[in-house]
Amino acid sequence: MAQVLEFKLPDLGEGLTEAEIVRWLVEVGDVVAIDQPVVEVETAKAMVEVPCPYGGVVTARFGEEGTELPVGAPLLTVAVGAPSGARNGSAPSGPSSPSSSSGSSATESSGGSGNVLVGYGTGAPAARRRRIRPDRTPTRSGALTVEAAVPEAPVSEAPVSGAPGVPVPAASSTAAPGSAAPVSDGPVPVVSPLVRRLARQHDIELRRLTGSGPDGLILRADVDRAIRQAEEADAAKTRTARAAAAPTGASPAAASPAASAAPAAERIPLRGVRGAVADKLSRSRTEIPDATCWVDADATELMAVRAAMNAATGPSAGPKVSVLALLARICTAALARFPELNSTVDTEAREIVRLPGVHLGFAAQTERGLVVPVVRDAHTRNAESIGAEIARLTELARTGKLSPAQLTGGTFTLNNYGVFGVDGSTPIINHPEAAMLGVGRIMPKPWVHQGELAVRQVVQLSLTFDHRVCDGGTAGGFLRYVADCVEQPAVLLRTL
Repeated sequence: MAQVLEFKLPDLGEGLTEAEIVRWLVEVGDVVAIDQPVVEVETAKAMVEVPCPYGGVVTARFGEEGTELPVGAPLLTVAVGAPSGARNGSAPSGPSSPSSSSGSSATESSGGSGNVLVGYGTGAPAARRRRIRPDRTPTRSGALTVEAAVPEAPVSEAPVSGAPGVPVPAASSTAAPGSAAPVSDGPVPVVSPLVRRLARQHDIELRRLTGSGPDGLILRADVDRAIRQAEEADAAKTRTARAAAAPTGASPAAASPAASAAPAAERIPLRGVRGAVADKLSRSRTEIPDATCWVDADATELMAVRAAMNAATGPSAGPKVSVLALLARICTAALARFPELNSTVDTEAREIVRLPGVHLGFAAQTERGLVVPVVRDAHTRNAESIGAEIARLTELARTGKLSPAQLTGGTFTLNNYGVFGVDGSTPIINHPEAAMLGVGRIMPKPWVHQGELAVRQVVQLSLTFDHRVCDGGTAGGFLRYVADCVEQPAVLLRTL
C-alpha cells in the first residue's frame, strides 16, 4: 500500500507570499522523480519551476492554470511506494514500502529530498515522464482525496472551458492558424508569458487554438483573433436576444439606445510583476519626499572614447563596451564621492543607513513589465565587467528567468529611458533606495564648444533623490560630477 504525501507551495523567499500557476508540468497519473519540476509559477519577482521533493505517482493536483495560491497551500499529492493499480510493472521512483514516521524522518523514508525552496534541488536530471493506466484513480472532493472508478485509459485532467462564443470544430488536422482546434494533451505551445496572461484575462482556452508561429507556436495575434471572434459571437447573441425581447411592431428607433450602449470597461488584475511594481511605486510616492534636478551634458567625448575602446584590436582587446556600462561605472565613482546617495532610511528608528557597497540596479522593460535587475558589488567592477553582467541579466529578464535574488537588494538605480526616444523624465525612486539617475537619448544638438557654436552629441541627465538623506547641494554635486565625467572622460581616470 502506497503512502500519499502532500506537497505544498514552498516558501519562495524575498518576502513573497503567493504565486500564480502558469503551467502544470505533470498530470494526474504521471510518475515523478525526486526534485523533478512539477509546476511553473509566476511570482511578483520572476517565473520559476517548482521541484517536488517526493518521488512517486501524482494522485491529485490543486489549482488550475491561472489560479493564485498562497504559500503553504497544497499543490499536489504523491503516492510514494508501489501503486496498487500500476500496469506493466511500472513503479514510481520512491521506495518500495511506505513509512509511518513523520517530520524529517518521514521525508527521508519516503524518498523525499527535503529541498522545497524554489530553484533548489539535487541537481540530478529530471526523469522522463511516464504515464500509468490505473484501474482506480483518485479525484478531489474539497481537501479530501477519494477513490473513484474510471475506465482503463490514460488519466488526464479535463480542459478548462473554452472562450465564450468561439466555435470548436470537429477533430481536424488542417485547422487554420489562430482558429479553434481540438483539445489535445501535452504542453501548450506558448513561450510568451504575456500571451498566457492575455488568454487568461479573456477566458481563452489555449489548447483550442492552432498557432500560426513556427511548429504551431501560439502567438499574440492568434489570441487577439480568438478574442475578436468571441466578442463578435457575444455581440451577435446580444442582438438576437434583444430582437426576440422587443415587442411586436416596435420601430428600430425604439431599440437604438440599448443597441448603442457603450461597451463595458476592461478590468485588468494588478498582480504578478505588475502588481509588485504598483505596490512599490505607491509606497515610494507615499513615504519618500523626492526632488529632481537635471543638467544637459556634452557627450561627444564619451562617445569618442567608447568608439576607440571598441575599435581596439589585439590580445588586450576585450568585448564591446556599451554606453550604459560606461555610465554605470561613472555612477559608482560618483557614489564613492557622495555616499549619502547610496543609503536608505529606517523610518521606525528614524535613522539614515549608509550602505557599504554599491549594488547597482538598472531598469529593463520586458513583456512581463518593468523589472530592475541588480549588478552585485558594482563598486568593485570595471566598465567591461559591469557591461558583461548587464548583458547577462538583460537576457535573463527577456526570457523571464530572473530569480528573486537577482531582482532585489539594489542600493542605487540607473534608468536609461533614452532607449524609448525621450529626452528627460522625473522617475519614481525604487523604494527603499535613496536616488535614481535618469539618462535621456544622446542626439546631435547645437552647442557652444570652445566659444563657438557647433553640433555636439548632447544628453540630458536627471537625478531624483530622497530629500531626507541629503540636501540639494549634495545632489547637485553628484549630478555635476557625473556630467563632468560624461563631458571629459579623463576625469574618471582619477578613480580607476
